[in-house]
Amino acid sequence: MAAKSDPNYKIIAENRRARFDYFIESDLEVGIVLTGSEVKSLRTGQSNIAESYASVEGGELWLINGYIAAYKQAGVFGHEERRKRKLLVSRKELSRMWQAIGREGMTLVPLVMYFNDRGMVKLKIGIAKGKKNHDKRETDAKRDWNRQKQRLLKQG
Repeated sequence: MAAKSDPNYKIIAENRRARFDYFIESDLEVGIVLTGSEVKSLRTGQSNIAESYASVEGGELWLINGYIAAYKQAGVFGHEERRKRKLLVSRKELSRMWQAIGREGMTLVPLVMYFNDRGMVKLKIGIAKGKKNHDKRETDAKRDWNRQKQRLLKQG
């Protein structure tokens, strides 16, 4: 991923809930097939990937339920807001994901959608395992303890 100081790098949408609901085993940067009106809408920052997921169907990887707002200036040549969007990934990575989903019970969760250093829209997908309620409480407790520790170190 590009450095944060790069002028072209810009986060479009982030799925913050994913790290709370899932253990992220590994992540992967993938491309996404978009229409012109979708890219223009993304440039204005109107999208949401919080309730979306990725799925392998028919030997291809798809982003399902990702929201990109309609671009008003496109008129009748616009796009459907919640359509399935094809994700671009190598065959090797696709087979690795397919095995993780099938054998190990993992899920493909979109983490971040962003413009990379070349101005192309990219999506970071995490191969994740769902957390149980007690795991979530444990994560919360660790986060709270780390905050308290930082406060104590700052004071003392």
